[in-house]
Amino acid sequence: MITLKGAEVSAKIREQVDELCKGMTGSTPKLAIVRVGERPDDLSYERGALKKMEAFGLLAESFAFPGDISDEDFKREFSKINDNPEIQGILLLRPLPEQIKEKDIEEMIQPKKDLDGISPVNIAKVFAGDESGFAPCTAEAVVEVLKANEIPMTGKKVIVVGRSMVVGRPLSMLMLKENATVTICHTRTENLKETCKQGDILVAAVGRAKMLDGSYVGTGAVVIDVGINVDENGKLCGDVDFDSLEGIASMATPVPGGVGAVTTAVLAKHLVIAALSQR
Repeated sequence: MITLKGAEVSAKIREQVDELCKGMTGSTPKLAIVRVGERPDDLSYERGALKKMEAFGLLAESFAFPGDISDEDFKREFSKINDNPEIQGILLLRPLPEQIKEKDIEEMIQPKKDLDGISPVNIAKVFAGDESGFAPCTAEAVVEVLKANEIPMTGKKVIVVGRSMVVGRPLSMLMLKENATVTICHTRTENLKETCKQGDILVAAVGRAKMLDGSYVGTGAVVIDVGINVDENGKLCGDVDFDSLEGIASMATPVPGGVGAVTTAVLAKHLVIAALSQR
């Protein structure tokens, strides 16, 4: 089984970013990472994003708020970030605590600064196949991994396990745009194991540590693990039991070191594109 490492894909995106930056004048593009609370997966993503921005020669600043901040106070603080002309892109780590009306924030964020495709405008563009908006970074990263490794999507059966607006649904639209035949599954899908085994490409985006193992994978399938979880030993792991895939899958992404590294690279590319469009 071939391990699909994110670092190699990230390096290719770095070349694209460097090319985009060649003709750029003025200040260095700046990202705002907005976090509420201390969720382990949020902290992991934040660390990775800060490191990637620095490696790509871009600026980033974290805006962290306590998990019990009120809806009114958070909206006031978010507005300041949203309206700051020195910030060209925003990454809002979700889900937000239940006291904050997340839908309101999604409608507040400026589409041109919405690097992770959460605004209604950008979501509509993804579902319409309009490339002028930003797709969610993780969903786009999955497509980047497949393209970089020359794994064809046209005509292939793609099984996506997970139906969130963060990955599952937008990824399905991006896959359709690549002419794949897509099936969206979730934790309540009947005969989930049998359905998953039919996929040429299986994408796990369900948010449950090691929920899928080799028994869900068809012989020779490509497995893309989007999950970022913490196991019982406090270690990062994916939605897939990676070790169980040996001898079954033809290729698979590890966690950590897989899609996550590409997600932050896509975020960097979105930031540069956003900065260029705002100048």
